[in-house]
Amino acid sequence: MKNSKFIYKLTSTTLLVFLAFFNSCSTDEKPSEEVLFEKEKEQESIDMSDEDTGSYTTCNPDGENTTRTSNDLPNPVNLGTIDDRSCYANYKESTIDNTTWGIYNITDGSNKFDTTLQPRIERSLPVANSTNIGTYVKFTGIFRILEVGDTSGTNSDGSYIAQAKGKHTGGGGSADPAICLYLAKPIYGSGSNANEQVAFDIYAERILERGGSGSGREVVLLKRVNKNEITTFDLEVGFKQDPNDATKKIHYCNAIIGGEAFNWNIPDPDRGIQSKIRYGAYRVKGGRAQIRWANTTHEKVEK
Repeated sequence: MKNSKFIYKLTSTTLLVFLAFFNSCSTDEKPSEEVLFEKEKEQESIDMSDEDTGSYTTCNPDGENTTRTSNDLPNPVNLGTIDDRSCYANYKESTIDNTTWGIYNITDGSNKFDTTLQPRIERSLPVANSTNIGTYVKFTGIFRILEVGDTSGTNSDGSYIAQAKGKHTGGGGSADPAICLYLAKPIYGSGSNANEQVAFDIYAERILERGGSGSGREVVLLKRVNKNEITTFDLEVGFKQDPNDATKKIHYCNAIIGGEAFNWNIPDPDRGIQSKIRYGAYRVKGGRAQIRWANTTHEKVEK
């Protein structure tokens, strides 16, 4: 009897120790699985993409709009009034890593409103109509470029991501002229990425004179950004006093892209009568363009 009781006590103790060990292991394993799952979810979030891929058609039912302003979202995260001249896709939004991005996708030949003009989905911002010193408009945001227009040559490659605009006195040029356009041109990879756009050179396409277009513009390389790289963008257009002559003023167009400043003085400042900014996606003479914008702000000061 004594031996059987001892065996019973030993067996019970062993069982309790085993159960405690098993429960301990189970408790340890569960958080590990949860942590692994959370890491997998986090990685999926990082790898998420809002890029259109594969084949596509120039126009689609979900890209149709009866007017240039009719198909905006009710409360878009991006500031400004929509100007949608494309039948490929309407403005949409995506949220990646807690940032909500405005989606601007256009295709070659998709402008059904003005068939002689390039497609675009842009946003216009409030205009400063004063020419007094101290007047300016300022836009800030972040952008990502996934794809830009590509043609058989190189002269017509690329798409505009933003532009400074403003009317002038004395006639000449467009009724709503562009002053400086920020143009992204594609850089292709090598090897297995030989047919893939992997980076983009950002240029400033600047007028040489008021009313100038085509040969009346200069194209200046600013910097290169990688595909899908989040890049800061600040653009300020306004009037300031000429530091070399207090009787004169300067009409300036100053950009900061990815932390690098690119300042430029607009020709014939006395002819300028407006300062304004647009952004989004504009021009695609071949293929498709996909631009993303987020965290947009705008400030207008008129003196």
